[in-house]
Amino acid sequence: MTATSPADPDLDLAPEPTSAEAAAVDEAAPSAPPARKRPRPGERRAQILQTLAHMLEQPGTDRITTAALAARIGVSEAALYRHFASKAQMFEGLIEFVETSVFSLINQIVAREADGRVQAARAIAVLLQFGDRNPGMTRVMVGDALVFEHDRLQARMNLFFDRIESTCRQSLRQAAELRGSSTPTVDATAQASVLVSFALGRLQRYARSDFKRSPIEHLEPALQLLLG
Repeated sequence: MTATSPADPDLDLAPEPTSAEAAAVDEAAPSAPPARKRPRPGERRAQILQTLAHMLEQPGTDRITTAALAARIGVSEAALYRHFASKAQMFEGLIEFVETSVFSLINQIVAREADGRVQAARAIAVLLQFGDRNPGMTRVMVGDALVFEHDRLQARMNLFFDRIESTCRQSLRQAAELRGSSTPTVDATAQASVLVSFALGRLQRYARSDFKRSPIEHLEPALQLLLG
């Protein structure tokens, strides 16, 4: 992505995560473990989640059944239920992976960066980079993979984006106060809502284009326009 000059010469929004952040996102991407006749404790559980994530990456994938998942792994459906009580619990495992991966990076950004606008911009950049590099997880985040699944899964995913918005709102309120805004809470609330709506739109477009339209294309100038 071509870098552009920030609108404020004293402020570098720089939505592109640092090399350490990008490496962490890369490391987060599920990778299939080597085949073993007798998986170590916990390895089969990880394999089930990894396989489910990879199946969700396939363009045009409809609802994934436990029979199809078991067949892909080469085990019986009963073997799946020795590790997960239900398919909903499998999706909860994927959602937990999303939450842990994204928020561990956002927390690092908030702790390291002093400027609230930089914090918000990089938080959105991390979210979109994670989706770009984990297409199957993107279908979970936007809810496409959760259709016909338990309602609590979508509710948990909604809470995830609420947390993203809350983090951005806190960061942007701090920035608005430093600018001397007379309405820092109103300003921050509006900007955080727009940022998260933008991120969700980018992720939905990525999933519904069969992963052809990257969520991070032209990201830096887009964030500069949104943040001013």
